[in-house]
Amino acid sequence: MTQTVPDTGQQAGSARSAEETLRLAVEYLRGQQDAQGWWKGELATNVTMDAEDLLLRQFLGILRPDQSEEAARWIRSQQREDGTWATFPGGPADLSTTVEAWVALRLAGDPVDAPWLALAAQFVRDNGGLEGTRVFTRIWLALFGLWPWDDLPTLPPELILLPSWFPLNVYDFACWARQTIVPLTIVGTLRPVRPLPFGVDELRTGARPGAFAKPWTWPGFFQHLDVVLRTYSRLPVKPLRKMAMRRAAEWILARQEADGSWGGIQPPWVYSVLALHLLGYPLDHPALKAGLDGLEGFIIREETPDGWVRRLEACQSPVWDTGLALTALLDAGVPGSDDAVVRSAEWLLGEEIRVTGDWAVRRPSLEPGGFAFEFANEGYPDTDDTAEVVLALRRLGHPNHRRLRNAIDRSVAWLEGMQSSDGGWGAFDADNTRTLATKLPFCDFGAVIDPPSADVTAHVVEMLAAEGLADSESCQRGVDWLLDAQEPDGSWFGRWGVNYVYGVGAVVPALVAAGIPAGAASIRRATTWLCEHQNTDGGWGEDLRSYDDPAWAGRGDSTPSQTAWALLALLAAGERQLEATERGVRWLCDRQRPDGGWDEAKHTGTGFPGDFYLSYHLYRIVFPVSALGRYVRSGS
Repeated sequence: MTQTVPDTGQQAGSARSAEETLRLAVEYLRGQQDAQGWWKGELATNVTMDAEDLLLRQFLGILRPDQSEEAARWIRSQQREDGTWATFPGGPADLSTTVEAWVALRLAGDPVDAPWLALAAQFVRDNGGLEGTRVFTRIWLALFGLWPWDDLPTLPPELILLPSWFPLNVYDFACWARQTIVPLTIVGTLRPVRPLPFGVDELRTGARPGAFAKPWTWPGFFQHLDVVLRTYSRLPVKPLRKMAMRRAAEWILARQEADGSWGGIQPPWVYSVLALHLLGYPLDHPALKAGLDGLEGFIIREETPDGWVRRLEACQSPVWDTGLALTALLDAGVPGSDDAVVRSAEWLLGEEIRVTGDWAVRRPSLEPGGFAFEFANEGYPDTDDTAEVVLALRRLGHPNHRRLRNAIDRSVAWLEGMQSSDGGWGAFDADNTRTLATKLPFCDFGAVIDPPSADVTAHVVEMLAAEGLADSESCQRGVDWLLDAQEPDGSWFGRWGVNYVYGVGAVVPALVAAGIPAGAASIRRATTWLCEHQNTDGGWGEDLRSYDDPAWAGRGDSTPSQTAWALLALLAAGERQLEATERGVRWLCDRQRPDGGWDEAKHTGTGFPGDFYLSYHLYRIVFPVSALGRYVRSGS
């Protein structure tokens, strides 16, 4: 049944045709391109990024008053009327996010009895207090003596010495987790404390830790193991500990990127800076200087009626954004010889990765290739970006055809080699599926492994089919994986986008491209699911709470990106004339801004399902352009 969701879209002209909407959108997208050829939209997250940035600078002794003032102004602007902060707009209040925001505002000078802080403190106490926060929040508190190190899970640096076949070695963790855990083994071993001029008693409940779980359960086993590790940490085998600390430092330094980052993402970046600093590296050491200078490139400053605000991007997505933007222009009928297309292709070709990274631990004989997500992340190309970039580049008649073809061929070979043993593809590693890592008490901050997912597998399958490899063993195994992964209701889980709408929008075009007939039962079930979940206003939307509560699957306020994903699936399934398709196209036409763009207040990107979400500001334009382009051209 069609769901009823309030129509909150702003209609800019209901008589605008799909062709005119597409023309305006293409011009708008052209205007967002950098002179070097790339596109990059802001990657918005939540205020934990800004709170932790202030705490990092305070710990290092480099926090300036203007930084504190501007970040605090931003953090206050994101507080809700009940005094809380959430991990995504419109989401439920989040305990750890609220605690970190409260501490950051106290650091910025807000008085403890300020009404906004009093409201936040009341929420924290009523919902478990500091005692109920995630491990990462308590690590930040421990750095300033606000939480005892002894009450945190132990992470011995000897972890770095475990061979890759041994359970819980660092390569059992996803790339983003391993790059965070290794520096944290150093921080947690050295246990620094640099007190702040205020306390956090207002946030405590006084609750005592609960009893250990039964030792034969995983929680109980790791609780008892933690006791053993803590005892060892007090009396370590000194030569082994010394070697582990040195090896961990070398591991960290070897993975610093050209822009000064680690993995191009906030968590490993800040903890690597902390670890090296605590090991005695001065702030003017090249590695630390590059790391701190690089963070400045992730800062967004803008003027508001209340003054300047400052916020930190958790990551930047130029390769991903550029690949999607290039596909969008081509879908809209922009010729391959167009200047914007050629410049973007040239820039993308310059981003090809030709060096070996951590992925080679599981695939040691595989030749390097592919593309990463960020400006600089040579150690971690990913399969999703690589597939999308190839899908775009292969449609071009590039002046240097050999250079283009060689890059595509290397990427295809690398992608085939990165297929997991079950036939699917994870994002950064092959066969990163050992779930034991998820049982650690330390790992309460989100996804810590990188198993195959439907959206990533679909993008690779679609690319292989486009390359004429639909009948290849790797493509057919990917198709079988996707068919097996379809949910009972006809949808697919979306790991990196929200959520089942994203999964269907990725998988249906891939299956059709790979030769599954549009009339096949799997495709019909998926399109039926889309039609049943179309909003009464004609668009599609899905709330991020669908990751935790299946009742939210396919339900939420309509957004441009999610409406476009649904349309891409319906169009791939040959449903151009379907009423649901026409209504979805009309939704996009009616809500386009006069400048050719769309507004999208909701987060539709996913970092860690259930824990960390993203708003890709370019999604609201690239996906509608692709959907409208395919719609218009299919009717000509």
